[in-house]
Amino acid sequence: MGPHSRAARRTIDLRWGPISYLEWTPIEPSRESTVLLLHGGGLDSASLSWGEVGGALAAAGHRAIAPDHPGYGSSPRAPWRATQRALLDYVDAFAGALALGRCALAGLSLGGGLAIGHALEHPERVRGLVLLGSYGLMPTLVPGAAAPVAQLASWAATRSGVLAAATRATTRSRALLERSLRPVLRDPDRRTPELLAEVEAAARGTSLEVFAEWQRAEVGPRRQSTDYSARLPHIAAPTLVVHGERDAGVPAAVARRAAASMPSARALIVPDAGHWVQRDRPDVVVPAMRAFLDDLP
Repeated sequence: MGPHSRAARRTIDLRWGPISYLEWTPIEPSRESTVLLLHGGGLDSASLSWGEVGGALAAAGHRAIAPDHPGYGSSPRAPWRATQRALLDYVDAFAGALALGRCALAGLSLGGGLAIGHALEHPERVRGLVLLGSYGLMPTLVPGAAAPVAQLASWAATRSGVLAAATRATTRSRALLERSLRPVLRDPDRRTPELLAEVEAAARGTSLEVFAEWQRAEVGPRRQSTDYSARLPHIAAPTLVVHGERDAGVPAAVARRAAASMPSARALIVPDAGHWVQRDRPDVVVPAMRAFLDDLP
């Protein structure tokens, strides 16, 4: 976090329930700049994705806010199903409750899809976007000739509960958990005992169940329910598309194509990084995010 920022855990009550969030505040703000950080799905939380990022951004003068999505981290489950539409409404409500006004958004994976959706629905509120390993950039889970078979198999595994059960099984052993993280966090030195303990703690919560709800709503037999690719040219806000070169889920070519389709975007393909790109290569990603936010009008 450093001597130029401070972090706090806070809670805000929305109409349907409380949301817990982390806030990093510059000791001496150098600008009026706020960035809303949206974590990914599954075994993730505000702390897991943004714990190393928020303090660095605050040290550069940016107020950083990272909520635990409903059912993740310290936020209890919401009384509604976790669909893309419901989560977009939650982001809107959260930003409104904190009176964030016009701010930057950064999102990882599922959080990237939420950032895109928010920017499309509320362009006047978005100063800039950072999309890290973002969801919503293509119509199917995998591109190319294998897409029909892979999509149908994923739909069946999601609907039957096999996928959720397999994910849950990896959390019952530290060795299995560490192995399951290798495709998303490629640097073995980053898969520390402290990180594994935090992921294990996340597994004891409700995030896997909430994520399974979202998957059942999103994964169709032929395509995903959410595909923003055709609408990306409508996003005028400056955008930084950050993608791991070795992302096992979404090829880097998809991120490059997404950035090329947006009027004010550029792609940063991070060498040797996996899907959890900001944890895999913070030495590359964090300075890039700071520079991008510093340059926003």
